[in-house]
Amino acid sequence: MSNDSDSSVLISIINYLDQHDLAYQHLVHEPTRTSKLAAEARGEPMSIGGKALLMKVGDQFSLIVMSAALKLNSNALRHQFGVDKCRFATVDELKVLTGLVPGSIPPFGEPILPFPLYVDQSTLENDRIAFNAGSLTDSIIMSVEDYRRIAKIEKIIGISATC
Repeated sequence: MSNDSDSSVLISIINYLDQHDLAYQHLVHEPTRTSKLAAEARGEPMSIGGKALLMKVGDQFSLIVMSAALKLNSNALRHQFGVDKCRFATVDELKVLTGLVPGSIPPFGEPILPFPLYVDQSTLENDRIAFNAGSLTDSIIMSVEDYRRIAKIEKIIGISATC
């Protein structure tokens, strides 16, 4: 596992999946700092990647998940939440709030990360989801159906745009 990680997050994810008796694949690979490199390391299309973004939406941090092949439409995000401002968490905020580095955030709110979880509909259009699991060197691939069942999604939203 990379030094740019928090092994407790990976362990929490694996324990959570195991508690629910879910099938998944855990891959260990070279550090991947981009969605494109992560997809290549996993041998999967970028579209199944679950890109998790910690965002400050209005006055609250929320976890936003979308297909790694798409980009965030911040206007749509502000509209969905009815706020004037939204921004990405800074590297320092990310480290303080999660113990993680950019690119290692998994697509789970509670009980893994303490944030409400909002998932873009693009994430749910595939049969599986692949994501970095608390490090730049550990990925999980699992069925979208299982992800949707256990992820405690606050709301499914439409906030993505093509790259």
